[in-house]
Amino acid sequence: MKNEHTSINDIYSGGIDLDEFREMVAKNAYYRAEKRAFDAGHELEDWLEAEREISSQRRYWLR
Repeated sequence: MKNEHTSINDIYSGGIDLDEFREMVAKNAYYRAEKRAFDAGHELEDWLEAEREISSQRRYWLR
């Protein structure tokens, strides 16, 4: 991640609908929060980690 203000457009690599990408990220972030028993204060961290993970998986799938 370049900095704290990296946008979804900087991470998103294309190939699927952006709404589908966001839905995948939202689900991933939810499961991350669930693993922490929804401890408050980590929402942004969960979302950004989920974006990176989904984006990384997408690059692997598109090879």
